Amino acid sequence: MCSSSPVREYDALAGLGLCEAGVYFRTLRLTSISTAHRKPRYAAALAVAFVFLLAPQARAQGGPPYYTNDPGTPGSGNWEINLGYMPFLFNSASTTHMPDVDINYGVGDRIQLTFENAWLRVNSAETVKYGLGQDQLGVKWRFYDDKKSGLGISIFPQLSINNPDRSVQRGITPPGASLILPVEFTKHLGPIDINWEVGYNEVHLGPHGWLAGFVAGHDVSKKLELDAEFYGLGTFNNSNNQQTIDAGVRYKLRPPFILLLMAGRSVAPAYRSQPFFVGYFGMQFLLPPKPFE
Repeated sequence: MCSSSPVREYDALAGLGLCEAGVYFRTLRLTSISTAHRKPRYAAALAVAFVFLLAPQARAQGGPPYYTNDPGTPGSGNWEINLGYMPFLFNSASTTHMPDVDINYGVGDRIQLTFENAWLRVNSAETVKYGLGQDQLGVKWRFYDDKKSGLGISIFPQLSINNPDRSVQRGITPPGASLILPVEFTKHLGPIDINWEVGYNEVHLGPHGWLAGFVAGHDVSKKLELDAEFYGLGTFNNSNNQQTIDAGVRYKLRPPFILLLMAGRSVAPAYRSQPFFVGYFGMQFLLPPKPFE
């Protein structure tokens, strides 16, 4: 998948409460709140990834409905548009992208321009708020693409900025801008394709942070793809750390429509700052319409 992940405004949310943060995951699709000092259950995430890596005919692609990005781009003059409903459910609160809008355009074969935003519903114990999220502007460049070895590498800087509305004052978006500086990798290993991403998050008016993701998948048929993902992000001062594990499907309906579904939860036990459910339910549009490969 060539697009960006679902709104990664997590980067700017460090130090905010759930209601104030409004969003966390990619695009980072969870809410950045202080977490209790519990060790995440990485074993569960690694077990799922291991199962997918052993599956024959495995194919993994980052981008919606997942948080991890990959080096893929739409291709010269092509559009990839993703519309999704994204819930983040906590024990006493929730944040929902309704919808999340992710628009990508290909400039040449190796460059992608991205715009993403979401209309947010932020529900806390006291009140429910609605408002526009931060604009996310990005440029992806796949600077290395070796067809023979199956290795591709890209960089994907993304800037998140507030709109001239009252979302900051109403506690829906964070007060400052942020810049994500990630690197994406894809590798073809015989019948297996894997994608992983690592990055640095520069936050204005908040602590800086990191992100890391891994996706492995399996093509059940020419139309149906199954994937599993582990995604983590946090701040360098350890005030905000969240890891999630999820599974999802992509189903090719007919050009230009692809159904996108994903569901998961936090690796750590669900409590105030860890979600008991995260998801993505949406549709991808590939324009101009072409037969699926």
